[in-house]
Amino acid sequence: MLKKIKVGAVTYDVIEKPFIDIDGNRNHAGCCDYDHTEIAILEDLSAERKKATFYHELMHAIFNEAGFDDQDEDMVNRLGIVFQQVIEENFQR
Repeated sequence: MLKKIKVGAVTYDVIEKPFIDIDGNRNHAGCCDYDHTEIAILEDLSAERKKATFYHELMHAIFNEAGFDDQDEDMVNRLGIVFQQVIEENFQR
C-alpha cells in the first residue's frame, strides 16, 4: 500500500491504525482526515478490503480537494468501486 498520495496540490499520508474512531464510533474501516491530510485504514482488514477502503477514502480526498464539502456517501461508494476497477485493470505494472 502507498505511504503517501498527492491529491490536487495536497499530499495525504496513508497509514494503518488498530481502530478508526469517528465521533466516538469505532465501526469504520477507514477515514479521510482533511485537516491532517491523512487517509487511515483499519490494520486488521484483509488485503482486498484494505484496497477497497483506500479507494473509498481516496474518493473523499478527491471530492474535498475539488471543493465539495458536502459528500454523498452512496456516490462516494459507487465511484470508489468503479475508480478501483479502472485503475487496477488499466494501470497495473
